[in-house]
Amino acid sequence: MPSTRDLTRRIRSVKGTQQITKAMKMVAAAKLRRAQTAVTNARPFADTLSKVLASVASRTEESHPLLERRDCAKTWLVVVTSDKGLCGSFNANLLRQVGRDLRAGRWSNVEVVAIGRKGSDFFRRREWTIVHQERDTMNKVSPADGPRLGGMFMKAFIDGRVDEVWLAYNKFVSVIRQQITLEQLLPIEPPEADTDATETTTDYLYEPDAAGLLAELLPRYVETQVQRVLYDSAAAEQAARMTSMEAATKNAGEMIDALTMLYNRTRQAAITKELIEIVSGAQALGD
Repeated sequence: MPSTRDLTRRIRSVKGTQQITKAMKMVAAAKLRRAQTAVTNARPFADTLSKVLASVASRTEESHPLLERRDCAKTWLVVVTSDKGLCGSFNANLLRQVGRDLRAGRWSNVEVVAIGRKGSDFFRRREWTIVHQERDTMNKVSPADGPRLGGMFMKAFIDGRVDEVWLAYNKFVSVIRQQITLEQLLPIEPPEADTDATETTTDYLYEPDAAGLLAELLPRYVETQVQRVLYDSAAAEQAARMTSMEAATKNAGEMIDALTMLYNRTRQAAITKELIEIVSGAQALGD
């Protein structure tokens, strides 16, 4: 049985850990509010842009290099993870699912783009090739990250260095739920337009022309989708960290209670033993 001194040190150590996890939970909650606001503001713009693109694509036969479908010779899989840990199974679940898809041969020739320190560390120890990695982007996502990464993906696609680009990330659903999502970014699959029967034959006059409009909309669509994915992943990370730190704080409290009870029992046993020794000694002297 441990001594009372050892138990006191252990209780003090667990209380210090509990203070850290509680502080991390509060910080994650503050960051989650900002990240959730960014997601909420980004989604309406992305949805509206998708509707506009769907409407234009359904009414014109103009083509664009970003719409070109090829025989899939090479694929880029963009895996978005976090830069920091202590967020539960946020990264582990995503990387486990991506690993299963890669080993199952879903893509014949695939290279990995690792966005986030955890994903970069994971794939550096695996057999898959990393064509590009960023280890500090997810620590603080900025509005310029989506256009920058989207421009890199579009340039590689148009130059013929890659034939498909897929995104794997954690989608923010709620504070207690993050959904692992895999979606294709390039070539662009125009969303289906919601056309009524009266609008089926309706056409528009384009200024300057349909090709110029697509050339403006499609790159903006790609950049917006990448930015939305980054914001989604950042919000999901903070939600997972807040939930994880809340559970850790609760577990620390339960451990403190158990250690305190064990401390009291140990202390009471020591006092009882001393009393027995005193009584036994007094009785021996009296005899």
